[in-house]
Amino acid sequence: MSYYVQINKLAGNEDVNLPCKMSEQASGYDLYAAVESEVVLAPGERALIPTGISLAMPEGLEAQIRPRSGLALKHGITCLNTPGTIDADYRGEIKVLLINLGQEPFAIARNERIAQMVFQAVPVVTLVEVDTLSETERGAGGFGHTGK
Repeated sequence: MSYYVQINKLAGNEDVNLPCKMSEQASGYDLYAAVESEVVLAPGERALIPTGISLAMPEGLEAQIRPRSGLALKHGITCLNTPGTIDADYRGEIKVLLINLGQEPFAIARNERIAQMVFQAVPVVTLVEVDTLSETERGAGGFGHTGK
């Protein structure tokens, strides 16, 4: 299935790259920082980083904001609230909540790749209130119920 998503570069961000896939079969579009000046994240620090873009997606689609694996591995930089959800009716600037879980300060420059955006279809779900649920072998087993 194919979708059309409108993208808008916000004023003052004409030089910031549009999201793009880094390989033909990549599922995520890399997002670029639209910071006015370099932002340095100290270890343990978090910041909301602008991307300089906004989207208009069709109903039934969402965009998920996820960490870039290379930044996580090499520098300990990841996204909080992962995956972040951009709803189809949101028209504001996309911003990425980054945190430095590494041991060294990390500098974020303008036009640096900071996260990835993956589009997902959202099913229509109707919640039905009931008095009891059907039984399963797992039951209420939660965190760690199957061992390590």
